[in-house]
Amino acid sequence: MSPTEPPPGDPADDPGVIDLATRIFDLARRGDTESLGAYLAAGVPADLTNDKGDTLVMLAAYHGHADTVEALCTRGADPDRPNDRGQTPLAGAVFKGEDAVVETLLRHGADPRAGTPSATDTARMFEKEHYLRLFDPGPPGPTTA
Repeated sequence: MSPTEPPPGDPADDPGVIDLATRIFDLARRGDTESLGAYLAAGVPADLTNDKGDTLVMLAAYHGHADTVEALCTRGADPDRPNDRGQTPLAGAVFKGEDAVVETLLRHGADPRAGTPSATDTARMFEKEHYLRLFDPGPPGPTTA
């Protein structure tokens, strides 16, 4: 057995498990929050990753499904977990211009500086100034007493 082969009896060898995982990732891509929620309630990990390291949050975020991102983060998914290329869900949402997803991820603690390129770097590269202002609103203004 080579180091890259799954051990005998590994669920990754089971075509049924692979088919189920494929369906679950497709639910995230399509934003089918209700069906995905049923799988999560049945024990599917909120941070399940595919063969590229993409989490369910990454796929939902990249495809613009803020409600699905909300449901996943509420169930404990890591909003900052990068894929195998170092990309985070927030950077993907910035790249795609998914404002509602960006706001949802930030509410759940996503770090605009995480990943490579980070969401901040992505906003700079694609001249999306409104995201830069959102990530770093600057010092608070004077308060009145």
